[in-house]
Amino acid sequence: MKITDIKVIVASPGRNFVTVKVVTDEGLYGIGDATVNGREKAVVAYLQDHVAPCLIGRDPGRIEDIWQYLYKGAYWRRGPITMAAIAGIDMALWDIKAKAAIMPLYQLLGGRSRERVMVYKHVGGLDIAEVVDGVQALREQGLDAIRAQVSIPGLPPIYGTGPSTDQAAGGMVQALPTEEVWATHKYLPLVPKLFEALRDNVGWDVHLLHDVHHRLTPIEAARLGKDLEPFRLFWLEDAIPAELQDGFRIIRQHTTQPLAVGEIFNTVWDCQQLISEQLIDYIRVTSVHAGGVTGLKKIFDFASIYHVRSACHGPMDVSPVAMGCNIHVDVAIPNFGIQEYSGYTEATHDMFPCAWSYERGYLQPGEAPGHGVDIDEAVAEKYPYAPAYLPVARLEDGTLTSW
Repeated sequence: MKITDIKVIVASPGRNFVTVKVVTDEGLYGIGDATVNGREKAVVAYLQDHVAPCLIGRDPGRIEDIWQYLYKGAYWRRGPITMAAIAGIDMALWDIKAKAAIMPLYQLLGGRSRERVMVYKHVGGLDIAEVVDGVQALREQGLDAIRAQVSIPGLPPIYGTGPSTDQAAGGMVQALPTEEVWATHKYLPLVPKLFEALRDNVGWDVHLLHDVHHRLTPIEAARLGKDLEPFRLFWLEDAIPAELQDGFRIIRQHTTQPLAVGEIFNTVWDCQQLISEQLIDYIRVTSVHAGGVTGLKKIFDFASIYHVRSACHGPMDVSPVAMGCNIHVDVAIPNFGIQEYSGYTEATHDMFPCAWSYERGYLQPGEAPGHGVDIDEAVAEKYPYAPAYLPVARLEDGTLTSW
């Protein structure tokens, strides 16, 4: 079997997605996700100009060799654009291999380690009462794990607490970056009040999560972790920017609050210190940003040695293709923790027919050969690319800060 064509399809059925289609001379093809939210066209150029020409005529079954070829062969290693391009190819190759074997992908990864995949969804609100109502509503829908976020009184709503991030719905993903306002000293006393209210109203038989979105310093995050300990959160997510991984040691020294990080990581080397020194409890890499199924497995296998569990990033800009690959890995690995799941627009589901399914807080990969996700190119043509960016954040005095 040889690779005869590689197509790159860009469409926006609610969010912009970059989809890779690898075609072979035996009629089999595979689909991959190569989306980098807000930098989609950079990945398209990388794939079309620098990756696809190098792979025509190669054996699609040599997945590890092709992964290494694309990673080491460029010399300029790592980074979100390179690793998303590798991911798109890698997912498509695993799709082809599993289709050729007439097996769902998880069977090639060792078979099931669990019967279903627990997810968490998000609730945001303008005040604590609104968040409590939202969490109670998701509990009634069967959710066992819920992330809760609340706006800071006196400031405009920030990402995760205000309008939808659905690009088609005119939410917070805009043609140019919006600028949000952040105030740490107003946020720190607010969050413990939120979770006190949630425990009082929702009880203790639900996993509660919270995302800081990289906005604190290590000692601020340590203080927040200590303040949240009485409410037994499932995790505190992205408490600080992770470029300086030593910062997590400061947090660890002061709180027993479980910590999660990694959605912007691209390789196992980005999280080596955090995992090997057991400075985190959950690693949140996702297939599209960490080099596909191959890259994801490298990270999760390494993490399993150090009691660190998986927690794949799963917002709306991780396409149903990457979500499908995540689910197949989730169901197979021994150290699965949880899967983020935001859901998709109806148009997105029309464009990406899926074998995987969601029901009352849990996902199943399905039994279709491959990873079980296809692309309807006729539907994709109805949703052309539209420039869109995530917000940026400034302090009240105008200083740019981490978003």
